[in-house]
Amino acid sequence: MREVRTLYVDAGEDGSRLDRWFKRRWPHLNHIQLNKLLRSGQIRVDGGRAKADTRLAAGSQVRVPPFPDAKETADKREGISPRDAAFARSLVLYEDDQVLALNKPSGLAVQGGTKTSHHIDRLLSAWGEGLTRPRLVHRLDRDTSGVLLLGKTPAAAARLSGAFAKRRAQKTYWAIVAGAPKPPEGVIELPLVKKGVGDRELVVPADPKEFGAEPADTEYVTVSRAGQKATWMALRPLTGRTHQLRAHMKAIGHPILGDPKYGDETSAGLSEGLKLQLHARRVSLPHPGGGLLVVEAPLSPEMKAGFARFGFDEHEADADPFNAPRRKR
Repeated sequence: MREVRTLYVDAGEDGSRLDRWFKRRWPHLNHIQLNKLLRSGQIRVDGGRAKADTRLAAGSQVRVPPFPDAKETADKREGISPRDAAFARSLVLYEDDQVLALNKPSGLAVQGGTKTSHHIDRLLSAWGEGLTRPRLVHRLDRDTSGVLLLGKTPAAAARLSGAFAKRRAQKTYWAIVAGAPKPPEGVIELPLVKKGVGDRELVVPADPKEFGAEPADTEYVTVSRAGQKATWMALRPLTGRTHQLRAHMKAIGHPILGDPKYGDETSAGLSEGLKLQLHARRVSLPHPGGGLLVVEAPLSPEMKAGFARFGFDEHEADADPFNAPRRKR
């Protein structure tokens, strides 16, 4: 961008932070570049200097200067290939004017990072940039497949994020774990903390008073068993901690199969040839426009491989195993 422009804040962006407002429109503009423009006064709001955390009001005027080296620093998200755009569209499970639900494949990161240039956030350019670009409202691990929800407007994204934050969203995951958990259903209430273990960082059980420890609760129920060897579980995180389900199942002695980070000797032996057996099967939460939104993702190829190995049939499961009449297991 080579000229000075004055843009107006949309009504749906009222209350947005200035830095996030910029990033929605120009994803290639990095944090250092943006702060340099702010410090030098080249970016102004209603004629005055502003900071990255300045809250914008609907109708405010934002002075947008030319960006330095925009051509060289532009993120590859801008102008993604027709092939990538078609791939992104092929992931759609549900879409309306406020909500987008994707079926995230195993192995595809949600956001970019070091050495990660192909990710969901980049693919969202298939829907446009700026106000038309969908916004992430929750996350899934790279190797977890299944339902990923996004808001298609600032207001919708805020309502969806609020539903997750206030625990009004019910997420049901399917997992195949080592062994046969006893009791077959219950709630794991075990605080977690991130720690360096060997040469990597893991999430591990913690004393509630330990620095950095966060409360973490997971409801679980057995769907089916392959004898005492492996169990198909339905898991519902009641809190949203990093790697919560993987860490909790490891903590009770039944790690999720195909997990190289939280596995043990038993799960490693059962996991040969399998990817992570964790799938975000179903999400139920209030729709931003009213009513209830329920989205389900079909089994991923990785989960199908696990089901085939242990003889599980996806039709054995109730739509919501946590509210279904309990059968003898």
